[in-house]
Amino acid sequence: MCLAIPALLVELRPNDQAVVNLGGIRKEISIALVADVQVGDYVIVHVGHAIGVIDPEEAEKTLALFAEMQALEGAEVQP
Repeated sequence: MCLAIPALLVELRPNDQAVVNLGGIRKEISIALVADVQVGDYVIVHVGHAIGVIDPEEAEKTLALFAEMQALEGAEVQP
């Protein structure tokens, strides 16, 4: 199974590179596959490459679901 996640683009770099922020983690990615992205856009990231741009509202909903899943995973289940 593959997973692509939304991340906020925070810095553009030369040679089709950029930095994204996902929950406080900053990672350099390639933006060669997407056109006209700007700082402040949410991009869908898969294995180090932006593969699309996503609406900010949809990105926030998706990130909230991931946070909810993480919180549930950390909660102990009582019999």
